[in-house]
Amino acid sequence: MAEPPRLPAILLPWEQSIIYFVTICVKDRRKVLATPEVFDAIKATISQLRKWHVLAGVIMADHVHWVVSPVDDRDLSVGDFSHGFKRLLRQRLDPQSWEWQRGCFDRLLRSDDNLRSKWIYVKDNPVRHGLVHKAEDWPYYLDFINEADRGSCQLPLQRERLQFRGVGGR
Repeated sequence: MAEPPRLPAILLPWEQSIIYFVTICVKDRRKVLATPEVFDAIKATISQLRKWHVLAGVIMADHVHWVVSPVDDRDLSVGDFSHGFKRLLRQRLDPQSWEWQRGCFDRLLRSDDNLRSKWIYVKDNPVRHGLVHKAEDWPYYLDFINEADRGSCQLPLQRERLQFRGVGGR
């Protein structure tokens, strides 16, 4: 199946950051991701991404949600992020008995409000699935947008590379 057509990033003003919400699923929705081992591999993997800023993410048992932004190239496809992330994670993990679902789901976030509402949705995913009572109790999330020293992870490499102050504020 062909990918759906994408709106060119150029439709957003040049001063506005290009930020995507991306969901990547495990094939057959196997529950293999929400483990300390995979979470450590994911943290190491995102620190290796050179073309993308990972602004936030939640790792669920069978899928991951990301908020990402291209570092330099506004025309970079989300497929580049998805393929790069999947490939690097596969290399970092021992041979696994599972595969990624083909492709990914993505949405271009067009405003600060859209970014905030999408992050609330993502962060509350473990609560909606009945895994925790409060989003902050879920151990497998990364929040480089809102958190100074809290949360499950802060990667110095990501913080140094990230100059994000919300959509449009570089």
